[in-house]
Amino acid sequence: MNIEHLKLFVRLASTHNISSAGQELGLSPAVASAHISKLEAGLGVRLVHRTTRKVSLTEEGEAFLPHAEAVLASVESARASVGVGQASPQGTLRITAPASFGRMHLVPAIAGFLARYPDLKVDCRFSDTVVDLVEGGFDIAIRDAQLKDSSLVARKLASDRRVVVAAPAYLEAHGTPTTPEALSDHACLNLIGLESWVFDTPQGELSIKTQGPFRSDNGDAVRDACIDGLGIAIASTWSVYQALEQGQLVTILDDCPLVSDTAIWAVYPSSRLLAPRVRAFIDHFAEYYGTPPYWDRALMA
Repeated sequence: MNIEHLKLFVRLASTHNISSAGQELGLSPAVASAHISKLEAGLGVRLVHRTTRKVSLTEEGEAFLPHAEAVLASVESARASVGVGQASPQGTLRITAPASFGRMHLVPAIAGFLARYPDLKVDCRFSDTVVDLVEGGFDIAIRDAQLKDSSLVARKLASDRRVVVAAPAYLEAHGTPTTPEALSDHACLNLIGLESWVFDTPQGELSIKTQGPFRSDNGDAVRDACIDGLGIAIASTWSVYQALEQGQLVTILDDCPLVSDTAIWAVYPSSRLLAPRVRAFIDHFAEYYGTPPYWDRALMA
């Protein structure tokens, strides 16, 4: 069984297009199609349905896919175990990450990562929607959350400290709340799905249902609305550390920290062995962000 044919099949399962899958591997459409035909002939089954617009996996193809992925992961790990490619992982590392975090803290580090591993290429897809890693053909996903999915292996890259912030102009106009309960008298800006803010108080955890004139499904939008003085918001320090340094925002209610179990995680499917390129990514970015991460160190200075 040809390893290159398996690589093409796995990419085809994600792209649903022979030309696109072949292009990623440096193959012409004709050669890519011939490789899939050879793989099918060797197995004695049809793996894909071909149409003029796209291809889809047959039932046999769906059943074969996880085994093909496992074989490729095993080959990579076997090569790494004897030092082949260990110093410089090869291939394309496919990453999905939240849009805001990716733009602010992933892209600026890519140049150093590729300089360290010149035989790697990086394919980044930024979206605030949680995608299926296997279906999307991703090696790794960056998630800013409290992980609950046991089908994923997670490696912590950095802490995610959250704070309550407001613009100085808003506080001058409306006063500064000194207790979580006082937020009921203020305009609060919410990220959709995070309307309840939980505080650690001397009396125990306290959940406050907040409301205000603006909410969004985008963290950058909430941060920018807060900078513009529309109200009070909660935010990750990685998102607002520059605004805090520049005085555009200040933290409030520091004596009652927010309760949160979130962190910045690198996750990959547990069905796959840790490929050298994934290990290289995790090690590099955990070192790059640091402990505590550089965005928190900036606020401590």
